[in-house]
Amino acid sequence: MNKDSFQAMLDAVQAFHDKHDFRNTGGEELTYRIALMAEELGEISACVTKGKEREKLAEEVADLFILLIGTAIAADFDLRDAFWAKMEKIMQRESKMVNGRIRVSEFRE
Repeated sequence: MNKDSFQAMLDAVQAFHDKHDFRNTGGEELTYRIALMAEELGEISACVTKGKEREKLAEEVADLFILLIGTAIAADFDLRDAFWAKMEKIMQRESKMVNGRIRVSEFRE
C-alpha cells in the first residue's frame, strides 16, 4: 500500500467505518460528525493555546483529517474532486489584510 496516496487514506478510513459499522450505527450521521469535528477543533485549539508539543497537535489535526475524509464517505461525495475544485476557485481570489492578518476570501463590498 502506498501510504502517500489519497486513495490509501480513503481506503483506510472506509475500512475503519466498515469495521465499526458506522453506516448502520449512527457514525455517519452528519450532525453527529459536525459535533465530532467541533470537538477536534477544540482539542487543536487547546494544543496551540496551551503550547502542547507538536506531536500532540499533529495527532489532533490527523483526527480532524480522518473525520473530514469520513464525512465525505458519509455524505457520498468525492473529496479529491471537491478539494481541487475549491483550490482552483480560491487561487483566483485576491487577498486583504484584515486586523493585521492576511485574509483570502470572497470579499463583498
